Amino acid sequence: MADYDYDLFTIGAGSGGVRASRVAASHGAKVAVAEEYRVGGTCVIRGCVPKKMLVYGSMFAEELEHAHNFGWTIEGKSFDWPTLRDFVNADVDRLEGLYGKTLENHEVEVFRERATITGPHSVKLASGRELTAKVILVATGARPAMPDFPGVEHCITSNEMFLLGEQPKRLMVVGGGYIALEFAGIFQALGSEVTVVNRTDRILRGYDEQIVERMLHIAMGRGIDFRMHCLLDKVEKAGDGCLRVHIGETNPVEVDQVLIAIGRTPNTEGLGLESAGVELGKHGAIKVNEYSRTNCESIYAVGDVTDRVQLTPVAIREGHAFADSVFGGNPRTVNYDAIPSAVFSQPPLAGVGLTESEARRTYGPVKVYSSDFRPMKNIFSPHPERGLYKMICDDTSGKILGIHMVGPESAEILQAAAVAVKAGLTKQAFDDTVAIHPSMAEELVLLR
Repeated sequence: MADYDYDLFTIGAGSGGVRASRVAASHGAKVAVAEEYRVGGTCVIRGCVPKKMLVYGSMFAEELEHAHNFGWTIEGKSFDWPTLRDFVNADVDRLEGLYGKTLENHEVEVFRERATITGPHSVKLASGRELTAKVILVATGARPAMPDFPGVEHCITSNEMFLLGEQPKRLMVVGGGYIALEFAGIFQALGSEVTVVNRTDRILRGYDEQIVERMLHIAMGRGIDFRMHCLLDKVEKAGDGCLRVHIGETNPVEVDQVLIAIGRTPNTEGLGLESAGVELGKHGAIKVNEYSRTNCESIYAVGDVTDRVQLTPVAIREGHAFADSVFGGNPRTVNYDAIPSAVFSQPPLAGVGLTESEARRTYGPVKVYSSDFRPMKNIFSPHPERGLYKMICDDTSGKILGIHMVGPESAEILQAAAVAVKAGLTKQAFDDTVAIHPSMAEELVLLR
């Protein structure tokens, strides 16, 4: 290894890259990381962490609306977007510092500039410095996809939503995935008029259809305007600063901001992967084997840049498994079965395992148990919103194939239930468990 400057050179200091780098260093490797933007990556800097904080902030709006039913009188209540925005961004700064400290504590050298690959064992920094490494890890993540249409320059992506100078009174969200629905819920709760435009009649593909339908019904009841089977033709900026969005209807829709949230594209452009003959797959994702190795034996990739499963906890596991395999003498792979996930919409939904339609296609006869209930907390609200929990089981063995839910705190509740699905437990195990009463989670052991 003395023939190289480093044992490992990681490009990208997001969740996967940081985990891989620090674990490799703990195994005794000499490690360097290059990050062209900010340490922490999408999740910490401009993704799930600050977005969840915005969700928490927006939840106060509904609580305040019916606070009188709890016995509280709140006079002069108002919302100030810059206060919430600045608090969230200040905490992002704090978290970035902690991530940097983690690398520093593990003696990982950090180059705060862009790096590109110049060969199987070499990289070049933006400053012009050239370095060598026995192993190169690409962990550059993904970026928001932007379509091409007239006026797209007037639109923004999720990256810019955390930096808005002022809260848009009228917001259009283009897309039907989790990012689109989460921001739609946040700003609707904060008082913006929100329109969601989607090119098909399906939103949140991959989640159980019945659960999504319930969430959609609630979102519409809260005032979000959904325009299905619509495509953006063009966006025009008027003299007064508002945006006129043409979506195939007779009259354009006037809004103050347009958020494009149609998916994410792997960050592989301009990385120099061709200099090492690294193969790319669909949408420019890096092709890797089960050990995250590319077709070039000295170059690996983890996280969203591989487009396997675009979730932060998955990237972290991939980075850890890579480091253990290559530098720890413990070859490990990541199991992608039964990965739980959530959408922090309002209310949130979550799921793990097979949806009902997937289970029927795979197993044929299945049993579906459900609970359709009004959470006790919602009794204080004027909105008659009901939660829905579902459990899909193999008809013969009773093995749980999937659990899906929508309602308050769904993600928090599902995390524990996901252990049961991963462990291959049966419905009987839930039936044998005593309920915690009164709670929403008890519905999981009372499903019929």
